[in-house]
Amino acid sequence: MKTTDGGFPGFLADCQRRIEAALAARLPGEDIHPQSLHRAMRYATLNGGKRIRPVLVYAAGQAVGAAPEALDAPACAVEFIHAYSLVHDDLPAMDDDDLRRGNPTCHKVYGEAEAILAGDALQALAFHTLAHDPDMAADAAARLRMIEQLALAAGSRGMVGGQSIDLAAVGRELSLLELEDMHIHKTGALIRVSVLLGALSRPDCPEPQLQALDRYAKCLGLAFQIQDDVLDVEGDTAVLGKTAGSDQDRNKPTYPALLGLAEAKQRARDLIDEAREALSEFGAEAAPLQGLADHLLRRSH
Repeated sequence: MKTTDGGFPGFLADCQRRIEAALAARLPGEDIHPQSLHRAMRYATLNGGKRIRPVLVYAAGQAVGAAPEALDAPACAVEFIHAYSLVHDDLPAMDDDDLRRGNPTCHKVYGEAEAILAGDALQALAFHTLAHDPDMAADAAARLRMIEQLALAAGSRGMVGGQSIDLAAVGRELSLLELEDMHIHKTGALIRVSVLLGALSRPDCPEPQLQALDRYAKCLGLAFQIQDDVLDVEGDTAVLGKTAGSDQDRNKPTYPALLGLAEAKQRARDLIDEAREALSEFGAEAAPLQGLADHLLRRSH
C-alpha cells in the first residue's frame, strides 16, 4: 500500500478496499449459528464508514516499515471496537439516533437487545483477533502489548470513560480544559491506539518513533473531534450520514458552542499543524500520515 502517483487519495482508497475485505473475512458468516446475531454484527460493521482508524493503523505501520499483511488484524481489531461503540452510542439510552452512515441504526433494524449483544460480541472479537490472527508477525509479547493498549484505550480510562463524561455533561457548561479532557478520552484514545497498533506491528520499532507518532495521534484525535463538532453545525444530514445538528438539539457541549465557529476551526488547523510537525523525523514513508491530517481537516462527513 505504498503511496503512488495517486498520492494520499490513492493510498486511502487502497486501505479502504483492503480493510473491507479483511473485516468481511474475520466476521462470522451470516449462516453461522446464531444467525441473527452474526447478521447484526456484519450490518453494524460493513455498512460503510470512513475507516479512518484502520487507515491510521496502515499509515503508521508504513511509516515504521511494517508489512501490510501484518497490519490487517490490528486494523480490524480497532474497527471492531469502533463499530461496537457506535452501536451502543446510538441506543435510546445513549444518543438515541435513527441514522448511522446513512442507514438505519443497528437497533432500528435488529432491535435493542440484539444490537446490545452485537456490540458486546464485536468488542470480544477485537481482542480475539489480536490474540489469534495467524497473519500477524507479532510474537506473544507484542500481541499482549497490543491487547493491553487497546483495552486501555477502549475502557473506562479511554473511550467508554469519555462516553460517561459526555453523558454527564449534557446541559452543562464545560471549560475548554474539561471539553478537551472529555474528547481526549471519548475520541482521542481510539485514534491514538490506532497509530500505536500500527507502530507496534513492527516488533523493533524505535522508542523515539513511537513517541513522535503518539504526539501526532494526540493532536490528530482532538482535531478530528473539533471538526466533527463543526460539521454538526455546518453539515448536511444526507452528506454526514447521521442527523445534522443533533449535538445542539441535545444541548451537548461542543467546541463551536464554547469557542465560536471561527475559533473552533482555527483550533483544529493549529492542531493539524502540530500533528504534521511531530512527523518531522520521518521521511517519505510517513506521507500517508501527513495526507491523512490534511484530509481530516477538509472532510465533509
